[in-house]
Amino acid sequence: MPETSRIFSGHRALGYNSNHVPLCTRYHEKHRDTYVVTCVGDSFHTYNCSRLGIISISNRHDEEITCLSVDAYLVFTGCGETVRAFTRGRQVCHTYEGHDRPVHLLLPFGKHLVSIDEDSQLKVWDIASEEVYLEIGFQNDSFQISAILHPTTYLNKILLGSKQGQLQLWNIKTNKKIYTFTGWGQHVTVLEQAPAVDLVAVGHADGQIIIHNFKYDETLMKFKQDWGPITAITFRTDGEPIMVSGSHLGHIALWNLEEKRLSGQIREAHIGSVTGMKCLPREPLMVTSGPDNSLKVWIFDQSDGGGRLLRQRSGHSAPPNRIRFYGNDGSTVISAGQDSSLRLFSTVHDSLNKSLGRASFNKTQTKKSGLKNDHHMMPPVTKFAAELSRQSDWDNIVCCHHGLCDVTTWTSQGGTMGKYRLKHERFQSLNATAEAVDITSCGNFALIGYSTGHVDTYNVQSGLYRGSYGNPKAHSSSVRSVKVDGLNQVTITAASSGIIKFWRFKKKDLLGRVELKEPINDLVIHRESSLLAVSLDDFSVSVLDVDTRKLIRSFSGHLSRISDMAFSPDARWLITASMDSRINTWDIPVAKLIDSFIVESAVTSLTMSPTGEYLATSHVDYLGVYIWSNKTLYSHVSLRPLPEDFEPLSMAFPDTSQQSEPEPQVDILELEDKGEDFSDEFTSPEQISDELVTLSLLPASRWQNLLHLDIIKLRNKPKQPPKVSKSAPFFLLTVPGLEMKFQSQEANQNSEVSTPKHTD
Repeated sequence: MPETSRIFSGHRALGYNSNHVPLCTRYHEKHRDTYVVTCVGDSFHTYNCSRLGIISISNRHDEEITCLSVDAYLVFTGCGETVRAFTRGRQVCHTYEGHDRPVHLLLPFGKHLVSIDEDSQLKVWDIASEEVYLEIGFQNDSFQISAILHPTTYLNKILLGSKQGQLQLWNIKTNKKIYTFTGWGQHVTVLEQAPAVDLVAVGHADGQIIIHNFKYDETLMKFKQDWGPITAITFRTDGEPIMVSGSHLGHIALWNLEEKRLSGQIREAHIGSVTGMKCLPREPLMVTSGPDNSLKVWIFDQSDGGGRLLRQRSGHSAPPNRIRFYGNDGSTVISAGQDSSLRLFSTVHDSLNKSLGRASFNKTQTKKSGLKNDHHMMPPVTKFAAELSRQSDWDNIVCCHHGLCDVTTWTSQGGTMGKYRLKHERFQSLNATAEAVDITSCGNFALIGYSTGHVDTYNVQSGLYRGSYGNPKAHSSSVRSVKVDGLNQVTITAASSGIIKFWRFKKKDLLGRVELKEPINDLVIHRESSLLAVSLDDFSVSVLDVDTRKLIRSFSGHLSRISDMAFSPDARWLITASMDSRINTWDIPVAKLIDSFIVESAVTSLTMSPTGEYLATSHVDYLGVYIWSNKTLYSHVSLRPLPEDFEPLSMAFPDTSQQSEPEPQVDILELEDKGEDFSDEFTSPEQISDELVTLSLLPASRWQNLLHLDIIKLRNKPKQPPKVSKSAPFFLLTVPGLEMKFQSQEANQNSEVSTPKHTD
């Protein structure tokens, strides 16, 4: 059972679609749709090709998945030395153990499964009984297996390709080698069955593709790809004699088998290698994947027989640098990656994800040259600021880039880069870098801090310069951060020298300054409460009150540079992350550490949702955005300060499926040994001390009237004495008739008067 911290637990990971492991496809006869299975680290996703909607997410593996394969009912994965079979795309139904080295090739074969490890040890398993049916050992020096194929209509036969260039045909039922093909002296990378019987396409590391008839051991045709090794081969089965090949440069080649020539190309289909590629049965469609974290569907409907992109799912191809929640509902995360792109990720559903494109100096030229050979690509985004107020009117995101003085604008609603590049004329002859950026809560103004100490203001709608702070500049050293309060009254600038200055936003005159003993790393402001968190180069965090401009809290406990900070929505917590892979949660009123945990990789950025539901983090060398749920919203959590000798837990990253919160396993004896109170509720005495005043726990409506008790008593004093009510008769008389009616009181009195008295 995964361990969780006191406050946060893993929820899910966003932005993962595929990796370097080749995809697999399976056609479902009942649904009349093709399903695609892609690997995303230690789990796999299943998509439908009709909409690229996600169908299921598997359970997590112990290690990274190294290979995938499917049959009509099961999905097989190789993870280290273990092979697993999954049913319904989620649950493990069979486990096959016996390899001594990691498995890298799998082939379902009727009722059997063929697995090959890195030592070229081949094992044939019975799928149902999980027993080894056959073992064949090969020597890597003479025949290192690199590809495997089951030829169509060949009963109990498998074809093996090697790095030495030879091919061997085996009968796995009789354990006999039928034939050895001498090959073509090159490393065999791909084996693919052609639509015609007895024909196999053999891809080599030198870019050569051989169409070979292995029944007669004859070569029918040869093709040469100039883009390096062949990474994938597939054939169209919709009536067109087209073979498609992929390369490690991301290009796709279309070969006409009747005319024996190159018929078309798809340049820069992926950023990097095309590792997975399959043509859908009896359809002019093809699905591809690559290590650039993208899954694409192509359609061949061009006049020259070429293909175009039909639909895709993609994420960052390089780790994110900065993430921030966008909006007031906490359902969208803006992420800026090292691939110079800006993306919106939804915490509700992956279909709501959106790409804002890649930053470019010239978008027109980028479209002409393509993303692969784009010489106009801008450096990655280091910091950005976004505001929801004016998203329908003009650009609402401003970004500063690594090593650049230019600040770009973006629009979240239009999903593209804006038309303005904010840069002052003074920087035409002055070398400077934009270090910090912020946007006002009204969405009208952007503030930019530079490495030269200048702080400029621009109008976001028109892109015009609207003034600077300081004369001639705000600071004598590099500006580390710029912030504006929620009412556009005070601008806060921080420099690397440890000086924080407060300015009037409109008049731009200096209100005050605060000098800290250490250089400043970054600022984070909570506009509703006017609290300002300052991270310093000595790995400590200080909290200032913007209104009084005084230091109110100071926290220390990190062992490395603080990478990012975030306030909780009520400003009670301050969450900090550092490069020592630790995430700490500080209680600001108590000034104590209340939660701490360690993750697998250092945190580059974190943000808290406006609703307080989620904490989002990005990490070094990881392409996704990880979401952690706040347990205090749905369970009782003790927020007592942690002891000084507390050792934080190491938490694993959440996977791409939503995780349910595990029930905590608490050892009462262990808590007693540590001297901790394990009671769930704390009961306060009625009177803590005689010198203190005990306040009421009742609502204000119950005790505010005590101040006017005399007036209330006078108003409620009765004006007349109470009257005695007339006694009702014991028996109620009714009027004779069909309907039941009671006699009135006067009739009762008359009847009593007229009734004669009988005397003896």
